Amino acid sequence: MTPIPEATRLSILDRSRVRRGQSHADALRDTVEFAQLAERWGYHRFWVAEHHSVPGVAGTAPTVLVAAVAAATARIRVGTGGVMLPNHQPLVVAEQFGVLASLFPGRIDMGLGRSVGFTDGVRRALAHDRADAEDFDADLGELLDYFDAGRFGVHAGSAEGAHLPTFVLATGSGAERAARFGLPLVIAQVGDRAAMVRAIERYRAEFRPSARAEQPYVIVSATVMIADTTALAHRLLLPEAWSSAYARTRGEFPALLSPEEIDATTMTARQRELFERALDDQIHGSEAEVADSLGQLITQTGAEEILVHTSTFDRTARLDSHRRLAGLRSAAH
Repeated sequence: MTPIPEATRLSILDRSRVRRGQSHADALRDTVEFAQLAERWGYHRFWVAEHHSVPGVAGTAPTVLVAAVAAATARIRVGTGGVMLPNHQPLVVAEQFGVLASLFPGRIDMGLGRSVGFTDGVRRALAHDRADAEDFDADLGELLDYFDAGRFGVHAGSAEGAHLPTFVLATGSGAERAARFGLPLVIAQVGDRAAMVRAIERYRAEFRPSARAEQPYVIVSATVMIADTTALAHRLLLPEAWSSAYARTRGEFPALLSPEEIDATTMTARQRELFERALDDQIHGSEAEVADSLGQLITQTGAEEILVHTSTFDRTARLDSHRRLAGLRSAAH
């Protein structure tokens, strides 16, 4: 079994996924309970995400959910993966995180992305029609200014002077942007791994030290599922893969179905293609198989941290997978 390097941190991103027959309220309560368990198991961070008008995701207000998670835990770092900056005014984001940093000093992370609403209707409801790189760069620069000394005489209250770890979620040119602003990078392990490695290498080569980060820092996000057998671990990944395929062909991200319901589903050729592609890059299997796969990923990317974002219909199996993943470190050392 390839050991996970002791210096590599393990963290969790939870999107508050809704299962068929479950309410959004229950999904949000599950997130808070999950964070408490993650703290007990020794994870470094617990992050939540931002989605709007998505039936299968309850996490619509990440800073509010961060407050609930931080209040229910005591040591684990809590943050966003991420707040989608095109959806918000930079001043408001700075104020919200300033309050969080004041209430939970030394525990809050600010992860930022540039994805916009899932559909045209959602984008209109969010009252914006811009999401290009230039807009994001301007908004990011303005946001960071509020934490430094305000901007053009406008101050963001408790945010000013707060030393808040800030992360850029890589989409498209995100790696280069993180390097230019001198910020840690969060990049997803999906699709062409060689392309991801090249993006990380560019990030490290082009990184400009800043007051927020003196050197590059890479977090690779990945789906990880541990079960008693490889086949069972693979089966547990079917609900999220089907949800992704359905969303890309029907324009709606649904609640998670059980594997048995997916077995009975008739997929179009396009849905089958997307479904199988969604399963390609998942790290799954027994503890030994997962440790070997993660060890290879860490060696290839030089990642300082792995951010696990795993969803499945079986909540108990998901929690067991994360518990077993946390145990790999002590088992390997």
